[in-house]
Amino acid sequence: MAREVRVKIGKEKYKTEIEVDQLNLLADEPEDVGGGNLGPSPTELLMSSLGTCKAMTIRMYADRKGWDLKTVQIKIVIGEQQTDLQKTTFFNCHIALDGDLDDSQRQRLLTIADRCPVHKILTNPIVIESNLI
Repeated sequence: MAREVRVKIGKEKYKTEIEVDQLNLLADEPEDVGGGNLGPSPTELLMSSLGTCKAMTIRMYADRKGWDLKTVQIKIVIGEQQTDLQKTTFFNCHIALDGDLDDSQRQRLLTIADRCPVHKILTNPIVIESNLI
């Protein structure tokens, strides 16, 4: 289960501190929208979560099978398509696998990538509740 994440923003425009236990990260917006470009934007963090989860899931599976997977590289591009009824967001995940793998192993790892926990979260119904404390 995921640990609690705490997020804090002060007066410095868009610089946001992220804390997970003793780990600290910064998020920000690019300079062209008023930020200081001190870290990834919220959308880039979401894309990073998906990419890292897919890469870790592929690595775990290949290790368990004893397959010769040297590296996994994932490039994620996000896009949108608007219709009269809805807006659809597309995460295009381009996965490069380096290692001595045959075609069936490569296809299996592609399938496994789509079984990572973050992929499952993003493709299932999501309910977000916000409240004041």
